[in-house]
Amino acid sequence: MRIVRLPEVKALTGLSRPTVYERIRDGEFPRPVGLGGRTVGWVEGEVTAWIQGRIAIARGHDS
Repeated sequence: MRIVRLPEVKALTGLSRPTVYERIRDGEFPRPVGLGGRTVGWVEGEVTAWIQGRIAIARGHDS
């Protein structure tokens, strides 16, 4: 399991920082985990699963 920071999340998804946080707020993107202080990161596997889900939706596969 690997934790990725926001710059890598943005690179992986193509989303901007505001869009990432908007989708988190709307329950449409994995929530970050606190790493101490104000530092957060995302579980890479959760981000990857989200990307795979978006691909499946785009290709017309609901699962």
